[in-house]
Amino acid sequence: MALASPPAASAAGGAAPQASSSSGTSTSTGTGASSASGTTSPGATATSGGAGIGATPGLPFPHPTVPGMTARIINGLAYAPAQAPLAVQQAIWAGDRIRFKPYAVGGGHGRWNDVAYDCSGSVSYVLHAAGLLKTSMDSSDFEAWGRRGSGAWITVYTNPAHAFIQIAGIRFDTSAEDDPNPPPGTGPRWRPVMTSTAGFMPRHPPSL
Repeated sequence: MALASPPAASAAGGAAPQASSSSGTSTSTGTGASSASGTTSPGATATSGGAGIGATPGLPFPHPTVPGMTARIINGLAYAPAQAPLAVQQAIWAGDRIRFKPYAVGGGHGRWNDVAYDCSGSVSYVLHAAGLLKTSMDSSDFEAWGRRGSGAWITVYTNPAHAFIQIAGIRFDTSAEDDPNPPPGTGPRWRPVMTSTAGFMPRHPPSL
């Protein structure tokens, strides 16, 4: 990703290094959120879910933020916008916790804190952490989730084969499509927003 001037990031541990630029989003109000747990998801199936065991790694500092309403990706770590609703921030910080996990079909469906995640499992994980989803869903399930269209802060893009989520101007996705400098690894990673979402259905939580 192209480097830009470093944002004035707020986090325990000092100033942030240079960050990749992202597009902005409109403002909205939202509600608080709970953190992700190791609770077993009852929605896993033979095709969409698999059980796994693994602890969720901690962040280098607990709640990285940047001023304003647009998130930033800094050395692969997402910084949540300070003016975003708490649920938006919690979703971003949850993505940070699994950003080094590998890809596995069914990963994240049988267990929230899994050893690997697939596309819809990683989307389910961050939405669960934000208090927006109780049971993990596959990409087809997401076609009926929330409300139709793009959200002000959070949008899930889905079709029967793939799902990803854009949050406050950045994208969490197992696919490196439209990522000019993809980070290493096969699992969910923070990336720039897609230039085109043709072929995907946008869905969003009602309040965000």
